[in-house]
Amino acid sequence: MDQGAIFSLLKHHLGTAADLPHVDRVAVGMTGACGSSQRQRALETELEIQRAQLKQAQRAAGMGGWVWENEAGGCMRWSDAFYAVTTLQADSLPADRRWMRVLGRGGRRQVLSAWRRVQREGNEYTFDMSHRAGDGLTLQLRVWMQPHLDPNGSLQRVIGQIHNVSAQRQTDALIRWRTELLNRVSALGRIGACEIEVGSRSMLWTEECYRIHGLRKEQISLDQALSLYTQDSQDSFCAALDRIAAGGLPEQLELCFYRHSGQRVWVQVLVELDQREGLPERFVVLFRDITREREANERIELLAHYDLLTGLPNRMLLREQAIEAMEEARKRGATLAMLFIDLDGFKAINDTFGHATGDSLLKAAAARFHQNLSNADLFARFSGDEFIVILRNLSQPEDAGLVARKLIASLAEPLYRGDSALKVGASVGIALMDETRQDFDTLLRAADAAMYAAKSAGRNTYQYYSQDALARTQRRLEVEHALHGAVDREEFSLVYQPLVHADSSQPPSIEALVRWEHPRIGVCGPAEFIPIAEKCGEINQIGEWVLDEACRQAAVWRQAGLAFERIAVNISAVQLRERGFAERVIQTCRRHNWPPHQLELELTESALIRDTDALRQCFEIFETNGVPLAVDDFGTGFSNLHYLNRFPVQRLKIDRSFVQEMLHDAGTAEVTQAIVQLGHALGMQVVAEGVETVQEELMLRAQGCDEMQGYLFSRPLPPRQMAQWLKARV
Repeated sequence: MDQGAIFSLLKHHLGTAADLPHVDRVAVGMTGACGSSQRQRALETELEIQRAQLKQAQRAAGMGGWVWENEAGGCMRWSDAFYAVTTLQADSLPADRRWMRVLGRGGRRQVLSAWRRVQREGNEYTFDMSHRAGDGLTLQLRVWMQPHLDPNGSLQRVIGQIHNVSAQRQTDALIRWRTELLNRVSALGRIGACEIEVGSRSMLWTEECYRIHGLRKEQISLDQALSLYTQDSQDSFCAALDRIAAGGLPEQLELCFYRHSGQRVWVQVLVELDQREGLPERFVVLFRDITREREANERIELLAHYDLLTGLPNRMLLREQAIEAMEEARKRGATLAMLFIDLDGFKAINDTFGHATGDSLLKAAAARFHQNLSNADLFARFSGDEFIVILRNLSQPEDAGLVARKLIASLAEPLYRGDSALKVGASVGIALMDETRQDFDTLLRAADAAMYAAKSAGRNTYQYYSQDALARTQRRLEVEHALHGAVDREEFSLVYQPLVHADSSQPPSIEALVRWEHPRIGVCGPAEFIPIAEKCGEINQIGEWVLDEACRQAAVWRQAGLAFERIAVNISAVQLRERGFAERVIQTCRRHNWPPHQLELELTESALIRDTDALRQCFEIFETNGVPLAVDDFGTGFSNLHYLNRFPVQRLKIDRSFVQEMLHDAGTAEVTQAIVQLGHALGMQVVAEGVETVQEELMLRAQGCDEMQGYLFSRPLPPRQMAQWLKARV
């Protein structure tokens, strides 16, 4: 019989045997209308049975009873079991307060404090105390007290039990010692353990398990623990649990996680299912920290596949990675390029200053190259002063030339050895993977040949193996070179195209469009020169000129009495990321006395993808000053409600490609209708670009489009003709 059952039994009998300590010496008065001696004897027999059960329960549990009677002048009575529990001699305790003399000072203080609490609160109370027995042993006792009140609320008696819990305390201490010993062994072996209940997924961790994971000892859920692990490790662990729960054998895994400090840790994990009778099914998981072993293996891997001087992949690893990259590019139909880089002037420096200086130069050059490559690019030391770069995510072949230029420019600043300035250059050969170059060796030979062509062309430059790509690159370089100083030479101009409101009573708006004509290369369209200007850094100066000129012209028209709602200007994503751009926009409006709320900035969807603090601050300034924003060419980029909701966008512009197809394709018409409905649902206006026919206008009006723009209403016009168009609208 356990302790809880015994206490329940004792409480059940408190009303009929309240004076448990002297139950053998007190007669029980029987009341009631029954005069039958047979009934009385039956009741007495039942009571005797209950008394015997109580005595047996007390002996089994090591408990003794006592009672304090207030009506008897505060008399204490003790059961025989009480003396047995406390190892006191029978009838050795006085009935008055003198009985407390057998207690030590600490024990008396505890008893008196408990007594006062019971008298004050009138509730049962339990406390633990120590008692030094006659044989010199110290007993650990648990005392339970329950007051009984009369109908007036006065204390009538207190009934109590005392339980010798010394053996339990010793057992608990032994368990704690063994647990501590196990924790020490676990710490020495760096092995942690945890239990996971199959049904509830609740967890119980050992101290070493907390230490391995770098966590404080507090309750942790399975999801919280898994969040530390890499996604691959999470998937592997959860899959193992599912297999084992379904009847699979125990499994051993190697998993990786990161502590909150950022330290990477590898653990070997053994998972098995524990099924014991009377206990819920649970996973038992052992963790062993194998970080040092993994790091040693990684060191071996490093020696086999990496260049020890620069830390870059060596020729062997490059070949493996390049073959995988080429196969992936073939599957995706992507553009891949190999850059073969040879340092110009390295041999002379190595011969003059020695190999130590040459090694330092190679490491410095590799570091500068690496800073100008993206994480997706493969970069390796091929041999000596030769490096290989694999560009995997090229938007167009010409971008390989831009990367080559960056790599060459990274060596523009000399390296210093003491007082000596060491200057090297780089010749870069570029080979694009195509139908004739589908394997690594063929691509390598082409890049190597192109590198020698670059050396023949004067060194410190790059050459394409493909002549067609070379022609396009040369055109790009020509445009880029011509862009430098084009603003100062006043080669740019603006034309203006109206945006007509669906409600003819509303005034139109105007979009400013930039045009460029160079004396040598002729007219160059925005689709060609804007991307080049963005990459070469000229877009900020061009964009500021466009903004200034548009505000100036709009103010001139307004002073001339011409009515229009707003002037719209296209803004590059590069401009948005420029520090202080928003402030300069507001200053431009003030300089020309143009209201900011009548200057609309048109952005592409890609400009909203990079959600940064700087971008949000920029838009906050626009929102504070009432500058409206429009998303240009909506539906052709990264359309996402998340970005539309996050930023203060007032208008969506349907790309002309949808407008041109909607009369001939029902699906496209549904897309334009959906964009209109989406914009209105988000509280935005919708503008359609490229409207060229009356039929397109009628369909867009029927779909609820707010504004339209296109050749049907007007082509882009020079300032004077735009003014005439506005006058004709009056």
